[in-house]
Amino acid sequence: MNTEPAAEDRRAIILFDGVCNFCCASVQFIIARDPQGHFKFASQQSSQGKALLAAAGLPDSMDTFVLVENGVAFTRSTAALKVAARLTFPWPLCSVGWLVPAFLRDAAYRVIARNRYRWFGQKDACWVPTPEIRARFVE
Repeated sequence: MNTEPAAEDRRAIILFDGVCNFCCASVQFIIARDPQGHFKFASQQSSQGKALLAAAGLPDSMDTFVLVENGVAFTRSTAALKVAARLTFPWPLCSVGWLVPAFLRDAAYRVIARNRYRWFGQKDACWVPTPEIRARFVE
């Protein structure tokens, strides 16, 4: 089985923790605000997710969602700001976050990431998207 994503899927893929309630809600939030379908998705636990993480030189278990865009991986607050910039108004206004130094943005991100299971819970298995949005996920 080929785990290499198709060329069109390499453009902008968000890798998320498929058992994290907050992460799954974030994916649903992004889908609702990305009518152009710019972003594709894969759970980090999936074979595609693991292959993309490995290709980016990242460990197969991350405490951040990862944006892989044109073969380059972005994590933490940088990934979040890049995603927000592509969503419908008013979310591109989050671009003012670039004014905050990355070490401060990432510190705040790490607090949420470290506590996400405690605050939002987790599932026993990866979230399965509905048939309506299944096409947005990398197979």
